[in-house]
Amino acid sequence: MKAITYITLLLTLFALGTACNTNQQEAKTADKPLFRDPVYDGTADPVVIWNEPEQKWFMYYTNRRANLENSEGVDWVHGTRIGIAESADGGATWQYRDTCNINYRPVPEYTHWAPEVIEHEGLYHMYLTYVPGVFTDWRHPRWIVHLTSKNGIDWDFESKLNLASEKVIDACVIQMPDGNWRMWYNNEAEGKTMYYADSPNLYNWTDKGKAGGSFRGEGAKVFRWHDTYWMVIDAWQGLAVYQSDDLENWNRQPENILEKPGTGIDDKVMGGHPDVVVQEERAFVFYFTHPGRRPEIPDSLEYEKRRSSIQVTELYYENGEIVCRRDEPVKINLQ
Repeated sequence: MKAITYITLLLTLFALGTACNTNQQEAKTADKPLFRDPVYDGTADPVVIWNEPEQKWFMYYTNRRANLENSEGVDWVHGTRIGIAESADGGATWQYRDTCNINYRPVPEYTHWAPEVIEHEGLYHMYLTYVPGVFTDWRHPRWIVHLTSKNGIDWDFESKLNLASEKVIDACVIQMPDGNWRMWYNNEAEGKTMYYADSPNLYNWTDKGKAGGSFRGEGAKVFRWHDTYWMVIDAWQGLAVYQSDDLENWNRQPENILEKPGTGIDDKVMGGHPDVVVQEERAFVFYFTHPGRRPEIPDSLEYEKRRSSIQVTELYYENGEIVCRRDEPVKINLQ
């Protein structure tokens, strides 16, 4: 009986291992576009992270009111909270979930932009661009606030960060080899120049001034891949790509990625404000497009010019540089 039990156990473990390997190998072709917000149709600035309590992938995003009627100036990019989409199939398909419940409301009308979300020791941290109002132009303050959450949906206010100016956006955070943390952000008060700050614990931040390389752009994303560090930035002509061995000095590769329009649905324009998810040897860039910002679309079609979609494509490491082939179908199953 003991021998039969032992054999049964071995067969069970083998079956479980086979099922696990099969699951890891399964991949579906990602939707194109990957996601459109069903409320305002203005989804942008994605960040993708595994939500452990929900056992799903979450995508947090800025949501602009593309379908706002009788808008004035740029009020349509104000006045919304951070949206959440979720995926139960490894990032191939996404459904609208909700907006973030953020416990920080110092003024009745407010705007949330460009979340950066990371998980550390079972707690989720969000570094959010907060705009204290709904405005018709760009001349107003915005700052970065730190929020924490246990479930990725309800967020508690921790602090307003003391950075280089009162006009900063687009935080990006990574843990350094020594265990400390570094944040890059866009200092709009100085010509949209990249600045950075350091922290020992994700709560207390010391501003360090301009980032090495003196680059300009929005929505920086820093990640480690192929034994080096990379930064991709929305350079308003696709994504500029930088490489660094020490997170201090950055070298720009000659060619931007996602600058040349693709051919897929909602992808016939340049890509902007990315996130990157690394899966061992593979990496995927999530980005947004304004599909209607093409010469053949007249300016009178305001909604078509404003709406935006999320896309995904795979990154490739070739001859020491990062490239992508955005028109190829993307087989994806994030683990």
